[in-house]
Amino acid sequence: MADQDGKKIKDPLTGVETTGHVWDDNIREFDNPLPRWWLWAFYMSVIFTLWYWVVYPAWPSGLLEKGYTLGTKTITYDSDAGETKTTHWNTRALLAHQMQTNKSELIRQKMVKEIAETPFDTIAADPQQSKFVLAYGKSIFGDYCAACHQRGGQGVIGHYPNLIDDAWLWGSDVSDIETSIRKGRKGNMPAHKGSLTADEIEQAAHYVLSLSKQSSDVVAIEKGKAIFNTKGCSGCHMPTAMGMKALGSANLTDHIWTQADVNGTDDAGKKLAAVKQVITEGIQREMPAWESRLKDDEIKILVSYIKLLSQN
Repeated sequence: MADQDGKKIKDPLTGVETTGHVWDDNIREFDNPLPRWWLWAFYMSVIFTLWYWVVYPAWPSGLLEKGYTLGTKTITYDSDAGETKTTHWNTRALLAHQMQTNKSELIRQKMVKEIAETPFDTIAADPQQSKFVLAYGKSIFGDYCAACHQRGGQGVIGHYPNLIDDAWLWGSDVSDIETSIRKGRKGNMPAHKGSLTADEIEQAAHYVLSLSKQSSDVVAIEKGKAIFNTKGCSGCHMPTAMGMKALGSANLTDHIWTQADVNGTDDAGKKLAAVKQVITEGIQREMPAWESRLKDDEIKILVSYIKLLSQN
């Protein structure tokens, strides 16, 4: 900065030109130029920005056909209808192009096709195919199934079935599992609080617990057995209490509990209360159908993945 006579104002100690601003009599603001490297970096960023605006889709405008500038780069890929399309660069087109040209993706597509055409028994016996199903199926399961059945498929007692044990309400065959995924399932058990007295519900609970050696109240068990066979329970769970696949009714003779958390406590009173709660309130749960949201090959891999989990 210059004074009234046109002379540059400099710091008397260092001789560096100042802006003329002074604080506390001797604190001066130096007028140093910006570093040359910083200026060149700034100029290059401006040039890069202008280049980017031209090469890539950038500026919105209602005057243009697409509503924005399209850039200069193009991408060619095959559409789902089998037509070869060339369009301006965009992330969707880039993904489609990579899905059709990337070496790893082509290997994945080849493996998916092989799995889709291979029976499950063959998949289970083939280490390479099993490894692929477990890796790829895990991602599909994580996206669509883990929110309910949990990441490891262990489910939530009282809400969502465990998929890694050997108890399948609607059948454990590959075709049964596929039907469950494609069509969904509705698991309904009527509430008995309006048809049974409190004593009858408790007696029925004692009988149900006795089927898996969980109760020893002989009198209550005998009364509960009569209630089970005459008040509608055996119609769904069968007289043997082993359940019915067509209805998805549970086998009450094993030690697997999907609704009442009987195995989660050693307290006999809490076990009884858990079973009474299910009998009293019933069950209303539904699994959605996935055939409209998943491709056939994804369903095949998902079925194989779940089956492998349960076998392991």
